[in-house]
Amino acid sequence: MPIPPASSSLPRSLLRDDVYRRLRDAIVDGTFEPGEQLKDGDLAAWLGVSRTPVREALLRLSGSGLVVSQPGRSTTVSPIEESALRDARDVVAAMHELAVRETVGRLTPADIARMRDANRRFTAAAERGDVSAALDADDELHAVPIEVLGNAAVVTVLEQFGPIVRRAERLRFGSEAPAAAERHERFIALCEEQDAAAAAAMAYETWHTLPVSAQARPSTRRDADR
Repeated sequence: MPIPPASSSLPRSLLRDDVYRRLRDAIVDGTFEPGEQLKDGDLAAWLGVSRTPVREALLRLSGSGLVVSQPGRSTTVSPIEESALRDARDVVAAMHELAVRETVGRLTPADIARMRDANRRFTAAAERGDVSAALDADDELHAVPIEVLGNAAVVTVLEQFGPIVRRAERLRFGSEAPAAAERHERFIALCEEQDAAAAAAMAYETWHTLPVSAQARPSTRRDADR
């Protein structure tokens, strides 16, 4: 398993969650590719931790469908399967629809400003071809209603299924970015107008703009080095 360049050691506080997030993000961004074997010893050396939090993180990743574990044998990065992506997309869409419907009337001018700022950063990142920054800004925009809702169960569901959707979105990101920025602006306007029904419907539809078939092979840093 090719390991990325040396990584700084993680703080002991919240170590398990830190390790989980680092491994999750490495799978989502394509650092570890579908079908790639993940060895806990190599991962522990990369992250500067013991094998225990790595093994715990791999178990959590297995539960969310990002890795496939065979006890006593190996752990590999899961392929992007249409059925799993479709299910995750539908769940994520439903959670965002719920959050928007329940919070549109509670969003403050500061919340709306945060959403517009995130969309400006999304647009700028897309124009310069920075996929990671664009998707981070997109996450920040859609996170505002989630934060205002304050429902821990919704957050838990999104933490489990959101990475599956984001992983596929990275493969499709590109020419559709300008249309996404325009959808963001319409969505923000509906939130500002306190049109809960229309904003919630648009939130649901936004996540369904992601197709679930004919997935392309993800590009990675190793591809860029070849």
